[in-house]
Order: sequence, then C-alpha cells, then structure tokens
Amino acid sequence: MPLEDVIVTLQSLRRTRDDRVAAGIRIALGIMFVMAGVMKLVVPTLGAAFAGQLAGAEIPFQELNRWVVPFLEVGVGGALLIGFYTRIATLFVFGIMIVATYVHLVVDDPSLFPLQPEEPIIPAVVMILSVYVLLRGGGSGSSDLRASGGADPS
Repeated sequence: MPLEDVIVTLQSLRRTRDDRVAAGIRIALGIMFVMAGVMKLVVPTLGAAFAGQLAGAEIPFQELNRWVVPFLEVGVGGALLIGFYTRIATLFVFGIMIVATYVHLVVDDPSLFPLQPEEPIIPAVVMILSVYVLLRGGGSGSSDLRASGGADPS
C-alpha cells in the first residue's frame, strides 16, 4: 500500500461530526479507563486482584500483562479523553473488554472482583458504548473533530 493511501486511511479514521452523545460516551470511557489503569498500578489490593484474575483465567504472560495492561488502559483512556484517533482507541477498548468478559466468565472467585460484579456486566456495557463511538467517531470537542474540520460525509 503506498504511503499516500495509508495517510488517507488514517485521516478517514479521524472523521467525525460535532456529536455530543459520542463525546459524552468517549469522555466517560476515557475516565473509566484512566482510573482503572491507575488503580491497578497504585492500589495494592486492586493490583493483586488483577494479578489473581490473570492467574485464574490462565492468561498467558501473566507478569507482563500485570504491568502492560494498566499502562495500556491509561494510554487508551488518555486518547479517548482528548479524542485522538478515537476509533483506534475504541478498538483497543473493545479488545480489552473481550478479554475482561472471558475473565469474568472463567474466574470463579468473587474476591478477585472487588469493585465490580462477578458477572461481565461492565465489559458488556462498555463494548456496547464503544460500538457507538466506533461508528460515530470522537464527536464534540475531540482532537479528531479539529483535525477533520468537523465534516463527516456519511
């Protein structure tokens, strides 16, 4: 693929409208992901619960994921907060939530889910909301809106 086509594709990913609903969802998801990542890193009991979830679900590379995932969550959350390549960030959100759903379904220890229900309710809601943002883009106030000139031809 020629470089010009890659640039056009990346630019098209940023197209969005001045959509306040998309912006509200994007910001809420951003706050949630920044907070989740930071809490896994700085609150010992939550970090231990996350490590227990990884072990209980037999996720590969548990020690690596124990540290990489929270930093990824903070980065994705920051991208969502400012609306920078929102659709790409939303794909990461969806991927993280698919794994979270799996963890909720296979881990049978309620003590490993201290701030959420044991059922995958939160991951399911987050995935539904992320689909809206994936389809609509970053919306109002996003860096994507400024970069795209506020025009989405669809």
